[in-house]
Amino acid sequence: MDGLSAPGMGAPWKQWGHDHDTNAIDQMVHACRLPVAVRGALMPDAHVGYGLPIGGVLATRDAVIPYAVGVDIACRVKMTVLDLPLKKLERGADKLRRAIETETRFGIGAHFTERREHPVMDRDWSVTHVTDRMKDKAWSQLGTSGSGNHFVEFGVFTVDRDDLGVPRGKHLALLSHSGSRRTGSEICDHYSRVALEKHPELPSEVKHLAWLSLKSGEGQEYWRAMELMGEYAAANHACIHRHIAEHLGAEVLLDLENHHNFAWKEVHDGEELIVHRKGATPAGAGVLGIIPGSMATPTYVVRGLGDASSLNSAAHGAGRRMSRKAAIRKYDWKFVNPVLKERGVELISAGLDEVPMVYKDIDEVMRAQSDLVEPLATFQPKLVKMAPAGERPED
Repeated sequence: MDGLSAPGMGAPWKQWGHDHDTNAIDQMVHACRLPVAVRGALMPDAHVGYGLPIGGVLATRDAVIPYAVGVDIACRVKMTVLDLPLKKLERGADKLRRAIETETRFGIGAHFTERREHPVMDRDWSVTHVTDRMKDKAWSQLGTSGSGNHFVEFGVFTVDRDDLGVPRGKHLALLSHSGSRRTGSEICDHYSRVALEKHPELPSEVKHLAWLSLKSGEGQEYWRAMELMGEYAAANHACIHRHIAEHLGAEVLLDLENHHNFAWKEVHDGEELIVHRKGATPAGAGVLGIIPGSMATPTYVVRGLGDASSLNSAAHGAGRRMSRKAAIRKYDWKFVNPVLKERGVELISAGLDEVPMVYKDIDEVMRAQSDLVEPLATFQPKLVKMAPAGERPED
């Protein structure tokens, strides 16, 4: 098989939003010219990634692409609404801050000496040699938050409807974003190398999109490892939220979550396809999702509208408007801190590469995908923790 189909002969794809980097668009074009590609979609938060752009959705036939899933396999967002009064965000902020700093860890090597307990560690981690080798590391990192755009934050959850399981009004809520930590990265690295060895014919612009046949042993291994990482990432968030709620003596009123950076077996146009969502949120009809903005802009809770042309997908966040290096060159805390103060945000820690200005306008992103999701409620961050400055990103 040739590395790419002939110019103009690629799989069809559709774009949402109009301010995408041309390199992200080029990546989508190249991805849709792969011989295994069937359909694609580019979400309004899209920006350049490795192989497939962040915000890229790609459906393939009988093939899985490790880098179209991403390095942080099953990266996930989880929100918990707690029965604590909103005044805790002001007069009780020190207790909330202690809960975050005590009950999770941030950074590349973050881990717990006293390990968290969760049934995921009783699963069969010998499904591949990579997961077997990484089990001990994964257990030590269970309940940690990583680096890059990963966060744990408290804020105000506002709902004005009766179908979400909590009363209308404003509630105190906890929101987190992280994934499968070092283990997910090791799985991606290993199986991407295996895929590239199987496809030496691929030109340089698509070498990160080397695929594994799901009929092959290696493809089945990757799939099993990916699914285990889905369970592990969910457990990671479950530990963070459970321990923080217990630390505060709070009851849980509502839990919502979804993951991205994953591949699903789905039927589209009567055919089972492998749908990769790299930084894209599942948005099938009636499916609930969470789409964060930034440390100082709203997060939206949404219900999917099941748009077939998007492969039932939506944005996974606001999307970066500039690189991390560009952000560090352009901004300083003297400029950023007044903005955070004006918006009532207390920042525990973060790097300049994650300040609000480096992200697209989340409200514009939401308007650009009004045919993909229905907004149901919002979360406004107030107390935010990310990895300290200088940490290498894991996202």
